Amino acid sequence: MPEVSSMSKQASAASESRASAEARAEVQIGQELQEYSQLRERYLRTTNALASAAHDLKTPLAILNGYVELLQSEKLGSLNERQREVLRDMRSNGQRLQRYIQDFLSFSVLETGELKMKFELGNINACLSEVCRLWSPRFQERGLAMYFLANDKVQEFAFDAPKIERIISNLLENASKFTPSGGTVWLHAEPYMWERRSISKAAIAQERRRRPLAQPNSVKISVSDTGPGVPPEYHLEIFDDFFRLPTNEKSEGMGLGLAIARRLVHGMGGKIWVESEPGAGCKFSFIIPLKPPATAIDSEGKR
Repeated sequence: MPEVSSMSKQASAASESRASAEARAEVQIGQELQEYSQLRERYLRTTNALASAAHDLKTPLAILNGYVELLQSEKLGSLNERQREVLRDMRSNGQRLQRYIQDFLSFSVLETGELKMKFELGNINACLSEVCRLWSPRFQERGLAMYFLANDKVQEFAFDAPKIERIISNLLENASKFTPSGGTVWLHAEPYMWERRSISKAAIAQERRRRPLAQPNSVKISVSDTGPGVPPEYHLEIFDDFFRLPTNEKSEGMGLGLAIARRLVHGMGGKIWVESEPGAGCKFSFIIPLKPPATAIDSEGKR
């Protein structure tokens, strides 16, 4: 029975080899997980430190901007045209720095998992109209037309108004930044039927397409512009942290506006995307469910 004995030894050796390989793999995975955990912890400490520094800059910057506005009001004395021009530049740069700080503070809150949603019943048309009112002067300064027409078909539902306003503001800022003077920006909201299919059988999918759509279960909000557009290869990457298109690397901003918008939309259980072709403008859209997701924070701050 020498052949059986030889085969038994070979099988035993193979089994020991597999066990040894599995053990090494487990050790390696454990080491990699530990390294990842350490890197993640270090990253969060750095993010918190930078956020603390940014927060410390808010108060003195707000004071400086307040003094600039006081001087512009000419309550402390009249100004000549050159002085007004200098103060306009100071105010513009001060406001830009404030936006940078606010963007980084928002990013740090989202990155460290401290985001809290507060859903309250409200009118999305009123929310969007208020954002347009706030942004209208800036669009006029840049020679841009902005249009928003309230949609009465959008029913009242529970949403986090400040977060929605922040998302829209980021999208409008993006549009105003890259749309040339004389261009147009549209803001639109509509009821939407968001089908999240969990079954992939073709027959069932075809049957669903033949059925009439049910009642809308979400709201779709879009910001369109007549800017230069975004190449298709960047449609996903454009929502990454600190990302800038190669053609826009010299533009102002930290590359966080769309990343913050993406995280806020996801925090409300929605999704965001862009439709664009080079030279044909952009259309950024996002969907918010009419019913807040179970994983979100309710209006009392509880899960």
